[in-house]
Amino acid sequence: MIKINQEIPNFDLDAFHNEKIQKTKMEDYKGKWLVLLFYPADFTFICPTELQEAANLHEKFKELNAEILSVSTDTAFVHKAWHDTSPTIKQIQYPMLADPTGSLGKEFGIYIEDEGVFQRATAIVNPEGKLVFMEVHDNSIGRNMEENLRKLEAAIFVSKNDGLVCPASWTPGKETLKPGVDLVGKI
Repeated sequence: MIKINQEIPNFDLDAFHNEKIQKTKMEDYKGKWLVLLFYPADFTFICPTELQEAANLHEKFKELNAEILSVSTDTAFVHKAWHDTSPTIKQIQYPMLADPTGSLGKEFGIYIEDEGVFQRATAIVNPEGKLVFMEVHDNSIGRNMEENLRKLEAAIFVSKNDGLVCPASWTPGKETLKPGVDLVGKI
């Protein structure tokens, strides 16, 4: 299982993107931040609300040199069918990866073997291909994509500012801390 600050494995998966099914590889995103949105399945209840919220924020993620990749165990053909029939999913402009064997999800430790689906999980990967953030929770709880954007901004900030850390609820422009110099009670 991949741990924080470890490189994620190379992947080579089918994806539905820009109205076509194509191969998508980890190397296609070299030098970019990645936000992987693992979700249980297409044609479900919570998933389209999250994926639509991610679609609404996609441009903001791209401005930060990041790409969103949604990933489920559905095939790329199922992603296409969902895209073609759902006005909500039709708004998605980022790649929808297909991992029908669960191989990538297994690497992240989120594959539910007896159900053949993923737990709801978010992973942020830095431009060097290392996992810097991972959150996993029950499939009945939806994510907040604004919060995922904030976490990406914090990860970018600390990567560019050696020795500084971001306190709770940090947003760009707010005070940060320097361990060994600042006291938590000071902020």
